Amino acid sequence: MEESTIWWLLAGGMVVAELITGTFYLLMVALGLAAAALVAHANLPLTGQIVTAAVVGGGAVVAWHFAKRRRPGDPSARADRSVNLDVGETIVIDSWNADGTTTVKYRGATWTAIHRPGVTPSTGAHRVAELVGSRLLVDPL
Repeated sequence: MEESTIWWLLAGGMVVAELITGTFYLLMVALGLAAAALVAHANLPLTGQIVTAAVVGGGAVVAWHFAKRRRPGDPSARADRSVNLDVGETIVIDSWNADGTTTVKYRGATWTAIHRPGVTPSTGAHRVAELVGSRLLVDPL
């Protein structure tokens, strides 16, 4: 069996393992194995193939790790619109209490709304940013 065929089979095995486990890093390893297969097609010796697989696969894993660290994290479940349909909705606030809360009519019920710490309360239209317990955390529009 050709060396390139073995590398392609290993790369395919990594893709299958990634599909089973959901670990994206295995795709980066598969990328390194595919690079080794291409190097094998160029008739480089086995040592060059192994070094290529290690450098490309390892480099892709490290690059993906650092790229993933730079991205902001996912929003918490209480601020995620796909989890909580109230997030992003607009409400109108007429007045604020001295303790930084207000009562609003929303979806046919009375809710307590709060503002973010450090934000000066204002009246008018606000957007629901997240739910904190049973209270709406709102941002001015």
